Amino acid sequence: MTTATDAPMVNNKREIFGWAMYDWANSAFSTTIGTVFLGPYVANLAASAGQAYPDGMARLFGIPIAPDSFFPYCISISVGFQFFILPVLGAIADYSHRRKQMMRLFATMGALFTILMFFITGPVWWLGGLLFILANLSFGASIVFYNSYLPDIASEDKRDSVSSFGWAMGYLGDGILLLLNLGLYLLHDKVGISSAMAIRINLASAGVWWLTFAYFTWIRLRPRHANKRLPFGETYASVGFKQLWMTLKDMGNFPETIKFLAAYLLYNDGIQTVIAVASTFAAAPILRGGIGLDQSTLTIVILMIQFMAFFGALFWGRLAKWVGAKKAIIISLVIWAFVTIYAYGGMKGDSRVVEFFILGACIAIVLGGSQAISRSLFAQIIPAGKQAEYFSFYEVSDRGTSWIGPLLFGLMNQLFGNLRPAMFSLIFFFVVGLAILPFVNVKKAIADVQKADAANAAAQLDVNS
Repeated sequence: MTTATDAPMVNNKREIFGWAMYDWANSAFSTTIGTVFLGPYVANLAASAGQAYPDGMARLFGIPIAPDSFFPYCISISVGFQFFILPVLGAIADYSHRRKQMMRLFATMGALFTILMFFITGPVWWLGGLLFILANLSFGASIVFYNSYLPDIASEDKRDSVSSFGWAMGYLGDGILLLLNLGLYLLHDKVGISSAMAIRINLASAGVWWLTFAYFTWIRLRPRHANKRLPFGETYASVGFKQLWMTLKDMGNFPETIKFLAAYLLYNDGIQTVIAVASTFAAAPILRGGIGLDQSTLTIVILMIQFMAFFGALFWGRLAKWVGAKKAIIISLVIWAFVTIYAYGGMKGDSRVVEFFILGACIAIVLGGSQAISRSLFAQIIPAGKQAEYFSFYEVSDRGTSWIGPLLFGLMNQLFGNLRPAMFSLIFFFVVGLAILPFVNVKKAIADVQKADAANAAAQLDVNS
Protein backbone atom coordinates (compact mmCIF):
# COMPACT_ATOMS: atom_id res chain seq x y z
CA MET A 1 0.00 0.00 0.00
CA THR A 2 1.21 3.53 -0.74
CA THR A 3 2.54 5.24 2.36
CA ALA A 4 2.49 8.89 3.21
CA THR A 5 5.40 11.24 3.29
CA ASP A 6 5.87 12.15 6.96
CA ALA A 7 7.26 15.58 6.12
CA PRO A 8 6.01 16.56 2.62
CA MET A 9 8.82 17.98 0.57
CA VAL A 10 8.50 21.36 -1.11
CA ASN A 11 10.83 22.69 -3.82
CA ASN A 12 12.73 19.41 -3.94
CA LYS A 13 14.57 19.45 -7.27
CA ARG A 14 14.50 15.69 -7.73
CA GLU A 15 10.74 15.49 -7.24
CA ILE A 16 10.07 18.56 -9.37
CA PHE A 17 12.08 17.00 -12.19
CA GLY A 18 10.11 13.76 -11.86
CA TRP A 19 6.85 15.72 -11.91
CA ALA A 20 7.94 17.67 -15.01
CA MET A 21 8.88 14.43 -16.75
CA TYR A 22 5.19 13.61 -16.99
CA ASP A 23 4.85 16.73 -19.13
CA TRP A 24 7.69 15.35 -21.25
CA ALA A 25 5.86 12.00 -21.48
CA ASN A 26 2.25 13.01 -22.14
CA SER A 27 2.86 16.00 -24.40
CA ALA A 28 3.70 13.55 -27.17
CA PHE A 29 0.00 12.66 -27.23
CA SER A 30 -1.24 16.24 -27.47
CA THR A 31 1.27 17.12 -30.24
CA THR A 32 1.83 13.98 -32.33
CA ILE A 33 -1.82 12.89 -32.02
CA GLY A 34 -3.84 16.02 -31.34
CA THR A 35 -1.92 18.60 -33.35
CA VAL A 36 0.05 17.02 -36.19
CA PHE A 37 -0.86 13.60 -37.52
CA LEU A 38 -4.27 12.28 -36.48
CA GLY A 39 -6.48 15.19 -37.62
CA PRO A 40 -5.27 15.42 -41.25
CA TYR A 41 -4.88 11.64 -41.53
CA VAL A 42 -8.43 10.89 -40.40
CA ALA A 43 -9.79 13.82 -42.44
CA ASN A 44 -8.19 12.34 -45.59
CA LEU A 45 -9.57 8.88 -44.80
CA ALA A 46 -13.03 10.38 -44.21
CA ALA A 47 -12.78 12.37 -47.46
CA SER A 48 -11.96 9.16 -49.33
CA ALA A 49 -14.96 7.47 -47.74
CA GLY A 50 -17.09 10.47 -48.72
CA GLN A 51 -16.27 10.05 -52.40
CA ALA A 52 -18.91 7.33 -52.50
CA TYR A 53 -21.58 10.03 -51.97
CA PRO A 54 -22.60 12.95 -54.24
CA ASP A 55 -22.11 15.57 -51.49
CA GLY A 56 -18.60 14.32 -50.69
CA MET A 57 -19.44 13.87 -47.02
CA ALA A 58 -18.53 10.76 -45.04
CA ARG A 59 -21.32 8.80 -43.36
CA LEU A 60 -21.31 7.50 -39.79
CA PHE A 61 -24.51 5.69 -38.77
CA GLY A 62 -26.07 7.37 -41.81
CA ILE A 63 -25.21 10.89 -40.55
CA PRO A 64 -23.37 13.10 -43.11
CA ILE A 65 -20.13 14.53 -41.71
CA ALA A 66 -17.80 17.02 -43.38
CA PRO A 67 -14.35 15.31 -43.42
CA ASP A 68 -12.57 18.33 -41.90
CA SER A 69 -15.19 18.54 -39.12
CA PHE A 70 -14.95 14.91 -37.96
CA PHE A 71 -11.88 15.33 -35.74
CA PRO A 72 -13.11 18.56 -34.07
CA TYR A 73 -16.41 16.80 -33.34
CA CYS A 74 -14.49 13.94 -31.68
CA ILE A 75 -12.61 16.43 -29.49
CA SER A 76 -15.90 17.98 -28.43
CA ILE A 77 -17.48 14.59 -27.64
CA SER A 78 -14.45 13.51 -25.63
CA VAL A 79 -14.45 16.63 -23.50
CA GLY A 80 -18.21 16.38 -23.08
CA PHE A 81 -17.56 13.09 -21.30
CA GLN A 82 -14.77 14.69 -19.30
CA PHE A 83 -17.13 17.41 -18.12
CA PHE A 84 -19.18 14.82 -16.24
CA ILE A 85 -16.47 12.32 -15.28
CA LEU A 86 -13.41 14.34 -14.24
CA PRO A 87 -14.96 16.24 -11.29
CA VAL A 88 -16.11 12.93 -9.76
CA LEU A 89 -12.66 11.39 -10.29
CA GLY A 90 -11.06 14.45 -8.69
CA ALA A 91 -13.33 14.14 -5.66
CA ILE A 92 -12.49 10.43 -5.31
CA ALA A 93 -8.77 11.16 -5.55
CA ASP A 94 -8.90 13.89 -2.91
CA TYR A 95 -10.96 11.74 -0.55
CA SER A 96 -8.97 8.52 -0.95
CA HIS A 97 -5.52 10.18 -1.31
CA ARG A 98 -4.87 7.92 -4.31
CA ARG A 99 -3.92 10.65 -6.76
CA LYS A 100 -0.68 8.98 -7.85
CA GLN A 101 -2.31 5.58 -8.35
CA MET A 102 -5.20 7.06 -10.35
CA MET A 103 -2.80 9.16 -12.41
CA ARG A 104 -0.79 6.04 -13.27
CA LEU A 105 -3.95 4.05 -14.14
CA PHE A 106 -5.34 6.61 -16.58
CA ALA A 107 -1.92 7.35 -18.08
CA THR A 108 -1.49 3.64 -18.85
CA MET A 109 -4.98 3.41 -20.36
CA GLY A 110 -4.42 6.49 -22.50
CA ALA A 111 -1.06 5.24 -23.75
CA LEU A 112 -2.53 1.84 -24.71
CA PHE A 113 -5.45 3.44 -26.60
CA THR A 114 -2.87 5.59 -28.43
CA ILE A 115 -0.77 2.57 -29.40
CA LEU A 116 -3.90 0.97 -30.87
CA MET A 117 -4.14 3.90 -33.32
CA PHE A 118 -1.68 1.96 -35.45
CA PHE A 119 -4.70 0.00 -36.71
CA ILE A 120 -6.56 3.03 -38.15
CA THR A 121 -6.99 2.41 -41.90
CA GLY A 122 -9.41 3.43 -44.67
CA PRO A 123 -12.11 0.79 -44.08
CA VAL A 124 -12.25 1.70 -40.37
CA TRP A 125 -11.56 5.45 -40.62
CA TRP A 126 -14.05 6.03 -37.78
CA LEU A 127 -11.75 4.04 -35.43
CA GLY A 128 -9.55 7.12 -35.30
CA GLY A 129 -12.37 9.05 -33.68
CA LEU A 130 -13.28 6.30 -31.22
CA LEU A 131 -9.71 5.70 -30.04
CA PHE A 132 -9.07 9.44 -29.76
CA ILE A 133 -12.17 9.91 -27.58
CA LEU A 134 -11.03 7.14 -25.22
CA ALA A 135 -7.37 8.22 -25.20
CA ASN A 136 -8.20 11.89 -24.70
CA LEU A 137 -10.57 11.07 -21.84
CA SER A 138 -7.77 9.10 -20.15
CA PHE A 139 -5.28 11.88 -20.93
CA GLY A 140 -7.50 14.50 -19.32
CA ALA A 141 -8.04 12.38 -16.21
CA SER A 142 -4.31 11.83 -15.71
CA ILE A 143 -3.61 15.56 -16.13
CA VAL A 144 -6.10 16.40 -13.35
CA PHE A 145 -4.00 14.45 -10.86
CA TYR A 146 -0.74 15.70 -12.36
CA ASN A 147 -1.72 19.37 -12.07
CA SER A 148 -3.04 18.88 -8.54
CA TYR A 149 0.49 18.07 -7.34
CA LEU A 150 1.79 21.55 -8.23
CA PRO A 151 0.74 23.22 -4.93
CA ASP A 152 2.30 20.28 -3.03
CA ILE A 153 5.73 20.27 -4.66
CA ALA A 154 6.30 24.03 -5.09
CA SER A 155 5.97 26.93 -2.68
CA GLU A 156 3.80 29.87 -3.70
CA ASP A 157 6.76 31.97 -4.86
CA LYS A 158 8.10 29.13 -7.02
CA ARG A 159 4.91 27.95 -8.74
CA ASP A 160 5.15 30.19 -11.81
CA SER A 161 8.69 28.99 -12.55
CA VAL A 162 7.96 25.32 -11.74
CA SER A 163 4.80 25.33 -13.87
CA SER A 164 6.71 26.99 -16.73
CA PHE A 165 9.50 24.42 -16.36
CA GLY A 166 6.94 21.61 -16.70
CA TRP A 167 5.49 23.11 -19.87
CA ALA A 168 8.99 23.71 -21.27
CA MET A 169 9.92 20.07 -20.62
CA GLY A 170 6.76 19.04 -22.42
CA TYR A 171 7.65 21.04 -25.51
CA LEU A 172 11.21 19.75 -25.51
CA GLY A 173 10.07 16.13 -25.16
CA ASP A 174 7.39 16.17 -27.81
CA GLY A 175 9.69 18.21 -30.05
CA ILE A 176 12.27 15.42 -29.95
CA LEU A 177 9.64 12.77 -30.72
CA LEU A 178 8.20 14.92 -33.50
CA LEU A 179 11.69 15.24 -35.03
CA LEU A 180 11.94 11.44 -35.06
CA ASN A 181 8.42 11.21 -36.52
CA LEU A 182 9.31 13.68 -39.25
CA GLY A 183 12.43 11.69 -40.12
CA LEU A 184 10.40 8.50 -40.52
CA TYR A 185 7.77 10.28 -42.62
CA LEU A 186 10.31 11.89 -44.95
CA LEU A 187 12.35 8.69 -45.33
CA HIS A 188 9.47 6.22 -45.54
CA ASP A 189 10.38 5.24 -49.11
CA LYS A 190 13.96 4.44 -48.13
CA VAL A 191 12.84 2.22 -45.25
CA GLY A 192 10.35 0.45 -47.51
CA ILE A 193 7.02 1.59 -46.09
CA SER A 194 4.16 3.74 -47.37
CA SER A 195 3.44 7.24 -46.10
CA ALA A 196 0.24 5.93 -44.48
CA MET A 197 2.23 3.25 -42.65
CA ALA A 198 4.71 5.90 -41.47
CA ILE A 199 1.85 7.95 -40.03
CA ARG A 200 0.37 4.89 -38.31
CA ILE A 201 3.77 4.11 -36.73
CA ASN A 202 4.08 7.75 -35.62
CA LEU A 203 0.65 7.62 -34.00
CA ALA A 204 1.56 4.49 -32.04
CA SER A 205 4.96 5.95 -31.08
CA ALA A 206 3.22 8.65 -29.02
CA GLY A 207 1.70 5.96 -26.80
CA VAL A 208 5.02 4.15 -26.39
CA TRP A 209 6.76 7.45 -25.54
CA TRP A 210 4.03 8.35 -23.03
CA LEU A 211 4.21 5.01 -21.24
CA THR A 212 8.01 4.86 -21.20
CA PHE A 213 8.89 8.28 -19.82
CA ALA A 214 6.04 8.36 -17.29
CA TYR A 215 8.15 5.82 -15.38
CA PHE A 216 10.39 8.67 -14.15
CA THR A 217 7.33 10.33 -12.64
CA TRP A 218 6.17 7.19 -10.86
CA ILE A 219 9.52 6.65 -9.12
CA ARG A 220 10.09 10.28 -8.07
CA LEU A 221 6.68 11.74 -7.25
CA ARG A 222 5.90 11.24 -3.56
CA PRO A 223 2.38 10.74 -2.10
CA ARG A 224 1.33 13.31 0.50
CA HIS A 225 -1.14 11.35 2.63
CA ALA A 226 -1.82 7.76 3.65
CA ASN A 227 -4.57 6.04 1.67
CA LYS A 228 -7.99 6.45 3.30
CA ARG A 229 -10.35 3.51 3.64
CA LEU A 230 -13.98 3.73 2.57
CA PRO A 231 -16.67 4.12 5.25
CA PHE A 232 -18.87 1.08 5.78
CA GLY A 233 -21.54 0.75 3.10
CA GLU A 234 -19.97 3.35 0.79
CA THR A 235 -18.37 3.03 -2.62
CA TYR A 236 -15.82 5.33 -4.20
CA ALA A 237 -18.52 6.52 -6.61
CA SER A 238 -20.94 7.45 -3.80
CA VAL A 239 -18.17 9.13 -1.79
CA GLY A 240 -17.00 10.95 -4.91
CA PHE A 241 -20.45 12.41 -5.63
CA LYS A 242 -20.89 13.49 -1.99
CA GLN A 243 -17.44 15.07 -1.93
CA LEU A 244 -18.13 16.83 -5.23
CA TRP A 245 -21.42 18.24 -3.95
CA MET A 246 -19.64 19.63 -0.87
CA THR A 247 -16.98 21.19 -3.08
CA LEU A 248 -19.55 22.83 -5.37
CA LYS A 249 -21.19 24.42 -2.34
CA ASP A 250 -17.79 25.41 -0.97
CA MET A 251 -16.80 27.16 -4.22
CA GLY A 252 -19.26 29.92 -3.39
CA ASN A 253 -16.76 31.07 -0.74
CA PHE A 254 -14.21 31.85 -3.45
CA PRO A 255 -15.90 34.23 -5.93
CA GLU A 256 -12.63 35.47 -7.42
CA THR A 257 -11.50 31.89 -8.06
CA ILE A 258 -14.78 31.19 -9.85
CA LYS A 259 -14.35 34.38 -11.90
CA PHE A 260 -10.84 33.37 -12.98
CA LEU A 261 -12.00 29.83 -13.78
CA ALA A 262 -14.78 31.23 -16.00
CA ALA A 263 -12.31 33.42 -17.89
CA TYR A 264 -9.86 30.53 -18.21
CA LEU A 265 -12.45 28.06 -19.49
CA LEU A 266 -13.30 30.54 -22.24
CA TYR A 267 -9.92 31.82 -23.41
CA ASN A 268 -8.16 28.49 -23.08
CA ASP A 269 -10.96 26.81 -25.01
CA GLY A 270 -9.94 29.10 -27.86
CA ILE A 271 -6.23 28.32 -27.40
CA GLN A 272 -6.78 24.58 -27.37
CA THR A 273 -9.05 24.72 -30.41
CA VAL A 274 -6.46 26.66 -32.42
CA ILE A 275 -3.85 24.05 -31.46
CA ALA A 276 -6.16 21.14 -32.27
CA VAL A 277 -7.34 22.36 -35.68
CA ALA A 278 -4.13 24.05 -36.86
CA SER A 279 -2.92 21.01 -38.77
CA THR A 280 -6.33 20.38 -40.35
CA PHE A 281 -6.51 24.05 -41.41
CA ALA A 282 -2.94 24.08 -42.75
CA ALA A 283 -3.20 20.78 -44.64
CA ALA A 284 -6.67 21.31 -46.14
CA PRO A 285 -6.85 22.32 -49.84
CA ILE A 286 -7.13 26.02 -50.66
CA LEU A 287 -10.62 25.46 -52.13
CA ARG A 288 -11.80 24.33 -48.67
CA GLY A 289 -10.30 27.43 -47.03
CA GLY A 290 -7.04 25.78 -45.98
CA ILE A 291 -3.45 26.65 -46.81
CA GLY A 292 -2.62 23.52 -48.78
CA LEU A 293 0.61 22.55 -47.00
CA ASP A 294 2.01 19.07 -47.48
CA GLN A 295 2.53 16.86 -44.41
CA SER A 296 6.31 17.32 -44.30
CA THR A 297 6.13 21.14 -44.40
CA LEU A 298 3.39 21.14 -41.80
CA THR A 299 5.43 18.91 -39.50
CA ILE A 300 8.49 21.15 -39.88
CA VAL A 301 6.41 24.18 -38.84
CA ILE A 302 4.98 22.36 -35.84
CA LEU A 303 8.47 21.16 -34.93
CA MET A 304 9.74 24.75 -35.02
CA ILE A 305 6.84 25.79 -32.78
CA GLN A 306 7.65 23.06 -30.24
CA PHE A 307 11.28 24.08 -29.81
CA MET A 308 10.50 27.80 -29.77
CA ALA A 309 7.71 27.15 -27.26
CA PHE A 310 10.30 25.59 -24.90
CA PHE A 311 11.99 28.97 -24.57
CA GLY A 312 8.67 30.83 -24.73
CA ALA A 313 7.36 28.96 -21.69
CA LEU A 314 10.50 29.80 -19.70
CA PHE A 315 10.34 33.44 -20.82
CA TRP A 316 6.71 33.77 -19.78
CA GLY A 317 7.63 32.51 -16.32
CA ARG A 318 10.02 35.47 -16.05
CA LEU A 319 7.49 37.86 -17.55
CA ALA A 320 5.01 36.88 -14.83
CA LYS A 321 7.60 37.96 -12.24
CA TRP A 322 8.11 41.31 -13.97
CA VAL A 323 4.51 42.34 -14.64
CA GLY A 324 2.44 39.88 -12.61
CA ALA A 325 0.73 36.65 -13.66
CA LYS A 326 -2.58 38.23 -14.66
CA LYS A 327 -0.99 40.90 -16.88
CA ALA A 328 1.24 38.28 -18.50
CA ILE A 329 -1.83 36.24 -19.43
CA ILE A 330 -3.63 39.31 -20.79
CA ILE A 331 -0.66 40.11 -23.06
CA SER A 332 -0.69 36.56 -24.38
CA LEU A 333 -4.43 36.71 -25.14
CA VAL A 334 -4.00 39.85 -27.25
CA ILE A 335 -1.46 37.93 -29.36
CA TRP A 336 -3.82 34.93 -29.62
CA ALA A 337 -6.60 37.23 -30.88
CA PHE A 338 -4.24 38.54 -33.57
CA VAL A 339 -3.47 34.94 -34.60
CA THR A 340 -7.15 34.14 -35.27
CA ILE A 341 -7.68 37.35 -37.24
CA TYR A 342 -4.65 36.71 -39.42
CA ALA A 343 -5.61 33.06 -39.93
CA TYR A 344 -8.90 34.32 -41.38
CA GLY A 345 -7.55 36.98 -43.70
CA GLY A 346 -3.95 36.04 -44.47
CA MET A 347 -1.94 33.22 -46.07
CA LYS A 348 -3.79 33.22 -49.38
CA GLY A 349 -1.05 34.04 -51.86
CA ASP A 350 2.23 32.51 -53.00
CA SER A 351 3.90 33.56 -49.74
CA ARG A 352 1.45 31.60 -47.61
CA VAL A 353 4.08 29.07 -46.49
CA VAL A 354 6.39 31.84 -45.23
CA GLU A 355 3.43 33.57 -43.59
CA PHE A 356 2.46 30.33 -41.84
CA PHE A 357 6.00 30.01 -40.48
CA ILE A 358 5.82 33.59 -39.12
CA LEU A 359 2.37 32.98 -37.62
CA GLY A 360 3.70 29.75 -36.09
CA ALA A 361 6.51 31.74 -34.44
CA CYS A 362 3.93 34.10 -32.91
CA ILE A 363 2.03 31.09 -31.57
CA ALA A 364 5.22 29.56 -30.17
CA ILE A 365 6.01 32.68 -28.15
CA VAL A 366 2.74 32.48 -26.19
CA LEU A 367 1.80 28.80 -26.53
CA GLY A 368 3.26 27.46 -23.32
CA GLY A 369 3.46 30.71 -21.40
CA SER A 370 -0.23 31.57 -21.36
CA GLN A 371 -1.10 28.07 -20.14
CA ALA A 372 1.78 27.63 -17.69
CA ILE A 373 1.08 30.92 -15.92
CA SER A 374 -2.65 30.19 -15.87
CA ARG A 375 -1.95 26.84 -14.15
CA SER A 376 0.35 28.34 -11.52
CA LEU A 377 -2.07 31.20 -10.84
CA PHE A 378 -4.98 28.79 -10.40
CA ALA A 379 -2.88 26.68 -8.02
CA GLN A 380 -2.53 29.72 -5.75
CA ILE A 381 -6.26 30.43 -5.50
CA ILE A 382 -7.68 26.99 -4.60
CA PRO A 383 -8.07 25.58 -1.06
CA ALA A 384 -5.69 22.98 0.33
CA GLY A 385 -6.82 19.36 0.33
CA LYS A 386 -9.11 19.80 -2.68
CA GLN A 387 -6.55 20.30 -5.42
CA ALA A 388 -7.68 17.38 -7.60
CA GLU A 389 -11.33 18.44 -7.40
CA TYR A 390 -10.64 22.04 -8.39
CA PHE A 391 -8.20 21.00 -11.11
CA SER A 392 -10.84 18.62 -12.50
CA PHE A 393 -12.93 21.68 -13.37
CA TYR A 394 -9.82 23.42 -14.69
CA GLU A 395 -8.95 20.40 -16.86
CA VAL A 396 -12.21 20.71 -18.85
CA SER A 397 -10.29 23.30 -20.89
CA ASP A 398 -6.69 22.27 -20.39
CA ARG A 399 -4.34 20.80 -23.02
CA GLY A 400 -6.25 19.16 -25.83
CA THR A 401 -9.48 19.20 -23.85
CA SER A 402 -11.53 22.14 -25.12
CA TRP A 403 -15.04 21.25 -26.24
CA ILE A 404 -17.09 24.34 -27.13
CA GLY A 405 -14.42 25.63 -29.52
CA PRO A 406 -14.05 22.45 -31.60
CA LEU A 407 -17.84 22.11 -31.76
CA LEU A 408 -18.19 25.71 -32.96
CA PHE A 409 -15.33 25.25 -35.43
CA GLY A 410 -16.83 22.05 -36.83
CA LEU A 411 -20.31 23.53 -37.18
CA MET A 412 -19.05 26.72 -38.85
CA ASN A 413 -17.01 24.71 -41.33
CA GLN A 414 -19.94 22.45 -42.11
CA LEU A 415 -22.27 25.45 -42.44
CA PHE A 416 -20.05 27.58 -44.70
CA GLY A 417 -18.09 24.79 -46.37
CA ASN A 418 -14.92 26.76 -45.65
CA LEU A 419 -12.36 26.70 -42.84
CA ARG A 420 -11.67 30.45 -42.80
CA PRO A 421 -14.96 31.53 -41.12
CA ALA A 422 -14.50 28.61 -38.72
CA MET A 423 -11.07 29.93 -37.69
CA PHE A 424 -12.35 33.49 -37.29
CA SER A 425 -15.20 32.35 -35.03
CA LEU A 426 -12.62 31.37 -32.39
CA ILE A 427 -11.85 35.05 -31.66
CA PHE A 428 -15.02 35.00 -29.54
CA PHE A 429 -13.21 33.04 -26.81
CA PHE A 430 -10.29 35.46 -26.57
CA VAL A 431 -12.48 38.57 -26.57
CA VAL A 432 -14.79 37.29 -23.82
CA GLY A 433 -11.84 35.96 -21.80
CA LEU A 434 -10.17 39.37 -22.07
CA ALA A 435 -13.41 41.00 -20.94
CA ILE A 436 -13.52 38.94 -17.71
CA LEU A 437 -9.88 38.48 -16.71
CA PRO A 438 -9.01 42.12 -15.82
CA PHE A 439 -11.75 42.10 -13.19
CA VAL A 440 -10.30 39.11 -11.30
CA ASN A 441 -8.91 40.33 -7.95
CA VAL A 442 -5.98 37.95 -7.49
CA LYS A 443 -4.95 39.35 -4.09
CA LYS A 444 -8.45 38.83 -2.73
CA ALA A 445 -8.60 35.33 -4.22
CA ILE A 446 -5.36 34.37 -2.43
CA ALA A 447 -6.55 35.97 0.82
CA ASP A 448 -9.87 34.11 0.67
CA VAL A 449 -8.10 30.77 0.24
CA GLN A 450 -5.60 31.47 3.02
CA LYS A 451 -8.43 32.43 5.38
CA ALA A 452 -10.34 29.23 4.56
CA ASP A 453 -7.20 27.07 4.96
CA ALA A 454 -6.49 28.63 8.37
CA ALA A 455 -10.08 28.04 9.49
CA ASN A 456 -9.97 24.41 8.33
CA ALA A 457 -6.64 23.85 10.11
CA ALA A 458 -8.02 25.31 13.33
CA ALA A 459 -11.14 23.14 13.07
CA GLN A 460 -8.97 20.04 12.55
CA LEU A 461 -6.94 20.91 15.66
CA ASP A 462 -10.15 21.14 17.70
CA VAL A 463 -11.27 17.72 16.43
CA ASN A 464 -7.90 16.13 17.21
CA SER A 465 -7.77 17.67 20.68
